[in-house]
Amino acid sequence: MAARTIVLPLLVITIAASLSWVSSSTPEAASAFVKKTISSHKIVIFSKSYCPYCRRAKNVFKELKQVAHVVELDQREDGSNIQDALSDIVGRRTVPQVFINEKHIGGSDDTVEAYESGELAKLLGIDVEDEQEL
Repeated sequence: MAARTIVLPLLVITIAASLSWVSSSTPEAASAFVKKTISSHKIVIFSKSYCPYCRRAKNVFKELKQVAHVVELDQREDGSNIQDALSDIVGRRTVPQVFINEKHIGGSDDTVEAYESGELAKLLGIDVEDEQEL
């Protein structure tokens, strides 16, 4: 019984330490995460859940009936490191940052402009008949 009493707390501490190691991120890990995410999904939006500009960019893809892979930076412990990595990769630290087929589109205004010009539909390979202004 004494062995179980010692092993269980030790196991809990080990698991907790492992989880904290996984959830924190080095700059290299954040950069690798950004690159892997961009290469693994057709549409990626790096966002913050409370940001109205992010909501606007996400709504563009809803209008087009396209599902984006959204990374909500404010809901991740390593969100700040990911945002720093985005700054290194695209030269901007602001959100949203939108990627389609590994191509950086830009932020909210860039995404809406690409939508309104038809460029977004071309990049996505879809036909859009009645585009509406956002």
